[in-house]
Amino acid sequence: MAKASSSKSTEEILWDSANKLRGSVEPSEYKHVVLSLIFLKFANDKFWRRRQELINEHKQDFLEIPEFYQAENVFYLPEESRWTFIIENAKQEDITLKVDSALKTIERTNKSLEGALPDNYFSRLGLDQSKFSALLDTVNNIDTLKDESQDIVGRVYEYFLSKFAIAEGKGKGEFYTPKSIVNLIAEMIEPFKGKIYDPSCGSGGMFVQSLKFIENHKGNKKDISIYGQELTNTTFKLAKMNLAIRGISSNLGLKAADTFGDDQHKDLKADYIMANPPFNLKDWRAENELTDDPRWAGYKVPPKSNANYAWILNMISKLSQNGVAGFILANGALSGSGDEYEIRKQILENDLVEAIVILPRAMFYSTDISVTLWILNRNKKAHNVQVIDGEKHYRDRQHEVLFMDLRQKGEPFEKKYIQFSKEDIQTITTTYHNWQQEAWKENYENIPEFCYSASLEEIRKKDYSLVPSKYIEFVNRDESLDYNNQMQALQTDLQSLFEQEAELKQQVQNVFKELGYEL
Repeated sequence: MAKASSSKSTEEILWDSANKLRGSVEPSEYKHVVLSLIFLKFANDKFWRRRQELINEHKQDFLEIPEFYQAENVFYLPEESRWTFIIENAKQEDITLKVDSALKTIERTNKSLEGALPDNYFSRLGLDQSKFSALLDTVNNIDTLKDESQDIVGRVYEYFLSKFAIAEGKGKGEFYTPKSIVNLIAEMIEPFKGKIYDPSCGSGGMFVQSLKFIENHKGNKKDISIYGQELTNTTFKLAKMNLAIRGISSNLGLKAADTFGDDQHKDLKADYIMANPPFNLKDWRAENELTDDPRWAGYKVPPKSNANYAWILNMISKLSQNGVAGFILANGALSGSGDEYEIRKQILENDLVEAIVILPRAMFYSTDISVTLWILNRNKKAHNVQVIDGEKHYRDRQHEVLFMDLRQKGEPFEKKYIQFSKEDIQTITTTYHNWQQEAWKENYENIPEFCYSASLEEIRKKDYSLVPSKYIEFVNRDESLDYNNQMQALQTDLQSLFEQEAELKQQVQNVFKELGYEL
């Protein structure tokens, strides 16, 4: 956060500063400019913290030996690549060259960053030196280590994307997944050990937050292997940068590529899948493309109208024998007709759907639609799952689906958005895990407007619809409404609005009259 007193968020302050570059930089480029600088600042902050640790350990003789930094997943920074050096030279005319040189030096000396950082990017932009220096000052005031549980790279990316949604992003589903949603998915599917896959990994925020979950539960992130894929080259580089700076080893494929047209992990069988693929992605395949793809084996070819069911079948094909997936989709996938209906019916008859969870609106920066969390499970039969605290005995849940409606959950943040509180996540996940376990009848109950355990037979009678409101009981509050009071309150509100309208009309007439024009 900037040192100057302000009620603005870090993202807002960075946007205002980047917006001063308008003219030499298109708004669509702001995120790449800012995030590269945040990377330098973040790497520098971790470098100096590690350097102080070495001093405290009386290891001054090892301060310039890279291995003593890399052993703690910290990049060793030669002097010319340190943020402190950048700030000392921020007013120099060649500052953009120095920034490019710093990025190149870091990439050259740290193999995990190969291909991740921009090449001669800043010197090509033709930035106004004074405005760029002001941006450097803004980034300099951000404490990147203040709250390491926050994915600042992903949040800034998402915020900048939302600010320029008309030109890019809004129609393509490039949504950074909010931290509280990732935490909810992780707490539900419990990805403690094995392979994690995200077929549309974006800036890598899903991986960052899921590994935070493991650390919070005293697990070992070395027990997890990361696999992902991303279509957009700049975002692919951003993901590599985002993961590398945190010491998270990953396999994001050989290149940025389309998950459907150029699958980078054809033989992968993942233990866990966590994903937030683009909502309602259009034109993802032509009429005769991908019709024989092995990922659709046993199902109809996904409709080409949008990719929702292609994402579902892709993830099913990647699940191991005991694999579990938690992913976000637009609500339209819950009840589509035609080929979507046939695929959904088959998925349910194959007993892969474990839970369907409706989320509140306004949880994403880039869209305010209500979306659904799907939990799929390859093995709903009773089996033991080893977790950090010991064993949990899960009951046989074949031919059952848990429906949950969370639209009354959540708390406001940043004025107009919603996020889950820790208490919300605790309530939701406790209900889910109680339903899963052997003593479920003692610890779980269907709750109106919150949850309902449905049998496959009930779902068949609803023609395989997965819309939670078809199963969860809703209280009819209309009977208890005092319509007289309601109408009086509405009457008062409307009278106030009409008075404001009349006052505004008179003000406009007076202005025109003073100018010599009668209305």
